[in-house]
Amino acid sequence: MGNIVAIVGRPNVGKSTLYNRLIGERQAIIDDTPGVTRDRQYGMTFWNGKNFIVVDTGGFVEGSDDVFETAIRSQVKIALEEASIILFMTDVTTGITDLDEEVADMLRRSKKHVILVVNKADNSQRMMEANEFWSLGFDEAYFISSLTGSGTGDLLDAVAEHITEDPPEESELPRFAIVGQPNVGKSSLLNALLGEERNIVTDVAGTTRDTIHTTYNKFGKEFIVLDTAGIRKKSRVHENLEFYSVMRAIKAIEECDVVLLMVDAQTGIEAQDMSIFRLAQRRHKGIVILVNKWDLVSKETNTARDFEQEIRQRIAPFDDVPVLFISVVEKQRIFKAIEAALEVHENRTRKIKTSQLNEVMLEAIERNHPPAHRGKMIKIKYVTQLPLYYPAFAFFCNHPKHVKENYKHYLENQLRKNFNFTGVPIEIFFRQK
Repeated sequence: MGNIVAIVGRPNVGKSTLYNRLIGERQAIIDDTPGVTRDRQYGMTFWNGKNFIVVDTGGFVEGSDDVFETAIRSQVKIALEEASIILFMTDVTTGITDLDEEVADMLRRSKKHVILVVNKADNSQRMMEANEFWSLGFDEAYFISSLTGSGTGDLLDAVAEHITEDPPEESELPRFAIVGQPNVGKSSLLNALLGEERNIVTDVAGTTRDTIHTTYNKFGKEFIVLDTAGIRKKSRVHENLEFYSVMRAIKAIEECDVVLLMVDAQTGIEAQDMSIFRLAQRRHKGIVILVNKWDLVSKETNTARDFEQEIRQRIAPFDDVPVLFISVVEKQRIFKAIEAALEVHENRTRKIKTSQLNEVMLEAIERNHPPAHRGKMIKIKYVTQLPLYYPAFAFFCNHPKHVKENYKHYLENQLRKNFNFTGVPIEIFFRQK
């Protein structure tokens, strides 16, 4: 899947501002203190008919200036390994610095597609000065102002052109990805499933960098597990563990059918878990939530039911998702987790006969009509499932633009009530008859 775009560059060149422009929301915190962007580091954007994920590497550095330099080096390395397009950001007001030269050197040696972005070129004088950046040796350069947005449209056009949105491979076997924050127990779950210790850390140069796909065949069940936890080289600086694991999670979500999101029972569902959840949801992946280390939680203070309710409140409105309490260490309910994932996969590929769909849904519409729009009655005549790799339905009606969001939720709930789509995001479209 060629659609992860990473923004790299030294501190304070405006990475977060550009990220916000590309994502179209003020998601990251913008502040002049280096290392402040801790908040939102990745999001989806849609441009010229292409979906892609933008990662702001600036969100992953804290510490003093010298720490910065090593952190940035290792980030550029990780970005080169995991992303498909690199936006290398520089700042015309400071000119080319030594660190820019160094990053440029790393990027030029790679095989990845790199686009040079010269920021703060917001008047004709600076536009002239920006020309010196051609000396960094990249074929493609855009002079922009991420604050005012000038030039960002052309930049997005260029990015979209290089995005290859492959239709998901039709894999015979369901593909599961185990994702979650560092130390939540992803590798241990993998090992428990495979029943063998996998040799994860190797110091051999050139160890394969790609996600390992392991075909699992036991107890009459067959599927593929993507190992996103492994193959971290020992030499990796731990400061970048978070960045590294986020990049792996994004990549794994792209490659799988069902996401097994592992959450630590001791901390509950955190902001980073929610980001992963929403990303999986927007990419129409199946989702199963696994609460690990349940054996360590004192049962007096927190019952599974309360905990589950809390999770469902956080993930609402899409809360029709299996939540399982497991303990990898004690091998509790691990196979339950796999059964749930297989069921979710089945739900995601479920096709409903048009006749059956209309019978059920037209009756539900009869019971509860869409609210009229400015005195105009909205009539839904017919519904059909679209031939996509995830559940999507088209409702044909006379005023498709005027169907309210809450009525859309009603229809989704009816679909969920009558057909099993647990763990799977549903798309609903209204079309002119």
